[in-house]
Amino acid sequence: MRDRVDASDPGLLRLAAGLRTVGAIALTLVVLALFGADVPHLVAGAMTAMVSTFALREKRRGPQAVTLLVGLPVALTSVTLAAVLHPYVIAGDLFFVALIFGAVYGRRFGDRGTALGLIGFQLYFVALFVGATVSDLPALYPVVATGMVCSAVVRFALVPQTSTGTLVRLREAFRARFAQLVSAQLDLLDAGPQDVDRALDTVRERTARLHETALMIQGRLEGGTDEGTAQVVQRRVADAEIAAERLGLLLLTARSEERTDTLTLHLPGVPVPSAGRLPVRDREAGTLRRDLRALRLLVRHRGGTALSQVRNRLLSYRDEENLPEASPPVQDVFRGIGEAARAVLGLRTALDGPQDESDDTPSTTRSREELDAEDLAIDAAEETVEEEEPTGLRRPTTRAAAQVAVGSSMAMVGGELLSSDRWYWAVLACWIVFLNTSSTGEILVKGYRRVLGTVFGVVAGIVLAGVVGGHTWLAFALVLVFVFAMFYTAPLSYTLMSFFVTAALGLLYTLLHTYSASVLVLRIAETALGAACGVFAAAVVLPVATDRRTNDLLVTVLERLREVTETAAEQLSGGPETELLDRARGLDQALADLRAATKPLTHPVTPLRARRDTARYVVALLETAAYHARSLAATAELLPGNPSIAADPRLRGAGQRIGRNIEVIAAHVADEKATEAVASGPSVAALLEPRAAGSIRYGKVTDRVLRHLQRLDESVVGLARPLEVPLETPTAGTRRPLGRLTAPRRTFFRR
Repeated sequence: MRDRVDASDPGLLRLAAGLRTVGAIALTLVVLALFGADVPHLVAGAMTAMVSTFALREKRRGPQAVTLLVGLPVALTSVTLAAVLHPYVIAGDLFFVALIFGAVYGRRFGDRGTALGLIGFQLYFVALFVGATVSDLPALYPVVATGMVCSAVVRFALVPQTSTGTLVRLREAFRARFAQLVSAQLDLLDAGPQDVDRALDTVRERTARLHETALMIQGRLEGGTDEGTAQVVQRRVADAEIAAERLGLLLLTARSEERTDTLTLHLPGVPVPSAGRLPVRDREAGTLRRDLRALRLLVRHRGGTALSQVRNRLLSYRDEENLPEASPPVQDVFRGIGEAARAVLGLRTALDGPQDESDDTPSTTRSREELDAEDLAIDAAEETVEEEEPTGLRRPTTRAAAQVAVGSSMAMVGGELLSSDRWYWAVLACWIVFLNTSSTGEILVKGYRRVLGTVFGVVAGIVLAGVVGGHTWLAFALVLVFVFAMFYTAPLSYTLMSFFVTAALGLLYTLLHTYSASVLVLRIAETALGAACGVFAAAVVLPVATDRRTNDLLVTVLERLREVTETAAEQLSGGPETELLDRARGLDQALADLRAATKPLTHPVTPLRARRDTARYVVALLETAAYHARSLAATAELLPGNPSIAADPRLRGAGQRIGRNIEVIAAHVADEKATEAVASGPSVAALLEPRAAGSIRYGKVTDRVLRHLQRLDESVVGLARPLEVPLETPTAGTRRPLGRLTAPRRTFFRR
């Protein structure tokens, strides 16, 4: 059960966010109730506590405390201005628009600027919600202060969350998700013809979840441990992630007669090869299943004599003479299990410190020596690359501030026409659809989800208001439940979050004795109006089309892919040592940004089905290429301290050609007038064969490097087809377009 919890909520971040918010609200209500506060002040204090809890973005406790300290005068000033301007409609509206602009523009100053902007805007909204006037300010000030103080008490004392503790929990989540992936791979091996595609979907999902956790660990390393340990943990997490994904590919190959394409693990809907519809029938299949179960136990548990024996047996598969007699593809799976066991050993050593070595076999001792040599070779020096930031209206924060100001002005006018008392709901909806969005398509999808969640929330609010009407504390208890659910589900589903928000507001209206079914129906209209104004402003005012956004992000991904590939190939060819894992994680983060930006294109309700399929195919190809680039980077990192890996200068040419092709594709994405063509060249696979009779074949590590280069080359050339980049044939030297997969390039990643 603990593994399930760790895997479902890595680092317990969602649970902590829900508990902190609910705890802050509950403590505020208790304190205010002890002083005899009335219901409007209870609501104001609860909303203040909620805002001051979720507004904070910093990961360290010190900066969080400073932000809360600075946020208190910001909150009091905002409430004061809302109350003072309450009688002056035009002046109040103009100031509200200016406040909205400033709050969004403040994002350019980092997490603190974002938090202070949220506090300023939301507290102005709280004052409007409770109808605060100048005469109410003396009583409202201590309520706001109480809410913020209670938020600080819960954050720093009752539900503390340190960077170190979060990193430890993320490590446990990585271990749990690793074990779940091995379970899914075991199910894939045993799946029959009717279940194999579903089993493969589960492997895809759990592979993606393991990768997500690795990225989360990377984001927490800086504040959770010292620099040297962070470098070791980063390498070991990368090793384990690559070993787990490679094991899945080897299992798929063992089920079929041909080597499985890496794309199969990244593109939804790709079936298992038809030749592999039945489970493995080799006589060593039983041993294979037993060792997969043993690997799962090794991932789940930390120590013990029996576990040491299991670990020793699995690590022995790294030696050729210990492999069971089986077909070559099945032997590859045993090798993959041995490499995964080595990755688990390295992960345990990095996370838990020195291990008991009394039961080690020679194979285990060799693995430990390799890990120690790799750790000694780590160069903790970091490279900082300053990127030129856009200025003026090209700056994302300035553009978003202008858009939301225009959209809010429209929502304000339209909201006044719908209701002179509840107009601010339209403004709030317009504001929210701009949070964490960067293109018109993202805003459209978010607005649609907010309206959908609001509609269902209104229905729930009507039902609950009739049930708990007149029961004040029961209503507050349900509000707390909904607030917890809102924060717990926010990263998973924006529709669910909007549902819980609206249901909670229905109860708050009941507490304020302003509830009616017409009020909640009005909320639907105001929300739809605000979302529509946001979409219109995004499409008209300094618009960033989804195609343009995805183009820019695609270029970034390609540039980082080229950098990782060329640098890794250069280092594997005997070039100078460089920091590769940080660059590989930069590639992963850029790819995650691209994946998020393409969600409007891949949304299930999109009418452009061909374009949706093209987007999924391109992203899957990039994920495949990123996997092979990560593997090359991880192998290159091992070069200085691993005696089984030797530099080979012949890899340099293949890396340079792949890098040039990536650069050509990026140039075509950035400028449709580009004329260079992708060079197909000789297959990297040719390097896998001896060049002359009696020549020595490469070792297994070099074979693996060449296969990664080959698959990376195939993925890059494959990108040319959906993006309509011309291909230069190696014989005639002429270039020809590869044709169209589904849609013209200009309708997808084009500006």
